[in-house]
Amino acid sequence: MTTPAALDLQVGGGTLRVLRFGEGPRTAVAAHGITASGMSFGAVARHLPPDWSLFALDLRGRGHNASAQGPYGIDTHAADLCAVAERWGGGAPVALTGQSMGACVALRAAARRPELFDRLLLVDGGLPLPVLPDTDPDAVLDATLGPVIARLSRTYESDEAYLDLFRAHPALGPEWNEDIEAYVRYDLTGPAGARHSRAQEGPVRHDGRELLTAAASFGEDLTGLTVPARLLYAPRGLMGTEPGMLPAALVAHWTAQVPLLTAEPVPDCNHYTILMGTTAKTVADRLTRAPDQWT
Repeated sequence: MTTPAALDLQVGGGTLRVLRFGEGPRTAVAAHGITASGMSFGAVARHLPPDWSLFALDLRGRGHNASAQGPYGIDTHAADLCAVAERWGGGAPVALTGQSMGACVALRAAARRPELFDRLLLVDGGLPLPVLPDTDPDAVLDATLGPVIARLSRTYESDEAYLDLFRAHPALGPEWNEDIEAYVRYDLTGPAGARHSRAQEGPVRHDGRELLTAAASFGEDLTGLTVPARLLYAPRGLMGTEPGMLPAALVAHWTAQVPLLTAEPVPDCNHYTILMGTTAKTVADRLTRAPDQWT
């Protein structure tokens, strides 16, 4: 397990917590998934070369920024991510990554402020999700993330009770490790007997709706990319079973449409363990490898 340093970042609306992993002079910045936190990059950080540091932002409404003021949404999170790059990038372009919803955040940051970044690594996310017209976004969220969102409003008698919930998860339990445990413990807050997740349902739902209703805008971000980008995607999804979150046909469509986007399937992982399991080494390698060496 890698223990990060907790840093403060001044932005519009207050102060945000940023986790720094490593002490090297080369910089990477990272955005996490929809209910996660910067601690989800702990396993990746353990595999960074010694001359790298990774700055993982707790997005507003999550982690230690759960009480941060809005507005929420992809634009705000992307602006916060750009502020991290400006604050700790040393005046030079830095590496950029994001997982799941965080991949959309990273994509938006690269599209709006390409001068800040020299590469973009999308981890099992960042592609527009195909949604039928007139679909109720809340119904889709409840169908796909219902148990995840329900967890946010529950309380737990102890830290162990909360950990047991994750240990029993079919996508996490079989690959349980100290990085996953550190990530889960970081998410806990509240008094004894009423422990709960730091993530807030309101911001989570707000951002989840945007992922569904603004899919076209992510397509525009992709087609307008001027930063070399690599997509890593998992064969298994949220419950640890096939298919993955990003079907091969969807990946093929966007790599054909976007000259600067290449893709790589990462075997033997799911939507979570691609970042927090043994394949975190692959993520770290691609993040710190020069884009002309990706192929």
